Amino acid sequence: MNFSEKLKEIRKKEGISQEQLAERIGVTRQAITKWETGKGLPDVENMVIIAEIFKTTIDELLMDSVTKKTPETFAYTSETIYDIDCEKHFDVNIGSAATIMLSSGGDEKLHVKLSSETLENIDSMFKIKLDDRKNKLDVFCLNKKRLSRYEAEESLTVEIILPNKYSDVCEIAASVKLLAISNLHVNRLEYDGDAEKVFISDSSGSLEFTAKTDYEITVDKITGRLDINQWKAKAIIHIPEQNMVNVINKGRKCNIYYVKEGKETERENVADSESEICVSGIFSELVVDLLR
Repeated sequence: MNFSEKLKEIRKKEGISQEQLAERIGVTRQAITKWETGKGLPDVENMVIIAEIFKTTIDELLMDSVTKKTPETFAYTSETIYDIDCEKHFDVNIGSAATIMLSSGGDEKLHVKLSSETLENIDSMFKIKLDDRKNKLDVFCLNKKRLSRYEAEESLTVEIILPNKYSDVCEIAASVKLLAISNLHVNRLEYDGDAEKVFISDSSGSLEFTAKTDYEITVDKITGRLDINQWKAKAIIHIPEQNMVNVINKGRKCNIYYVKEGKETERENVADSESEICVSGIFSELVVDLLR
């Protein structure tokens, strides 16, 4: 069941009309209709409010919906599958897209699937180019028709499945509206570029995000290390309070703030932990939003 179906079902189960729900969230009834018909998703702030109203979690509402919406549900798809026979360092350059879905798979293959609801000739518009060099594999998504960044960010979804057995480091350069990381298990993921929203679920390893723009990251828990490296930008991390880890400031003139239920709060790090959040860069700001 996807998010739109879940929202509609629990709203009706609780006997709340669209108008009543809209009023409690602080949005229009049209926004509720848009969410329930699958034509859009709430931002993280509204998702938190919805979870509180219906006494559930963001993970139950959204993570499952985002990560289980497979490209098979799209009208047009093009898939590249490549056999991997040894541990690899994957260097992936996507360019612009609406969504990137990243996960680990059980077979010994790299899967890159391009999908769209509107790009009928997607197989001729984009090409996946591979450059295999011993322990490194470069992956390029070539925009053959020179689709504009705006068009790509409105219409293209990219699903990348890395072979769990042979994945060491994965570097991704991209500009997307949504980056959904689910069931990903690599030693290190380095994401360099823009991402309006990031959702991380059931993943482990060291994750690093680098950008000169703002990030909004929702994570169920951190198993390993989450690095935020920004220059004059702001990152908001939404994380359940019970799964909170230590936060380390290694940046130059960077600030860290904690927020709980919309109000700034204080928090001290506990004993040394193998898992942590680290902020680095210059003149950046990290806001840790502690969810109930």
